[in-house]
Amino acid sequence: MTGPVPARRPWLVPALVAVFVLISVLEVWGLTWVGVRIGVLWTLAILIAEAILGAWLMRREGNKAWRALVDAYTTGKMPSGQLADAALVLVGGMMLILPGFFTDILGLICLLPWTRPMARRAIGLVVARTAARSGFDITSVRSPYASGTVVQGETVDDPESPTDPPVVSGEIED
Repeated sequence: MTGPVPARRPWLVPALVAVFVLISVLEVWGLTWVGVRIGVLWTLAILIAEAILGAWLMRREGNKAWRALVDAYTTGKMPSGQLADAALVLVGGMMLILPGFFTDILGLICLLPWTRPMARRAIGLVVARTAARSGFDITSVRSPYASGTVVQGETVDDPESPTDPPVVSGEIED
């Protein structure tokens, strides 16, 4: 089953490079502006404190996101929100560890538990708009089976327990 070929976007890499350069310039400008106002030592102290806070928050929220992801898998749920949270925690922690004030604000938005749902919704809206603009329609995704096809199978209530692993010669049994 083949779908439509994705559109090539030759402008994407230069646009990303331009965004990264713009963010770097804004960070240097912001650091310079703050450094002139409060002094270099206080600016460095704030940056070090933000990096420590970012590492601590990333560890705490990362553990929570990992546990939620494992719980979703073990209960058989689709872990879409948990996957998004784990990705946001990772991105937010990296942004907080990097020096700069603008990336720290974005990092806090991604990391803090009460702002992360807003970030997840915003990213969801961007993805939905991009999918709609590209012509993707979820109803166009079809099963390989025709409508009304019955697939034969059986249900097993109590699967056989796995046999004990074979003993390799040279091992001592208890």
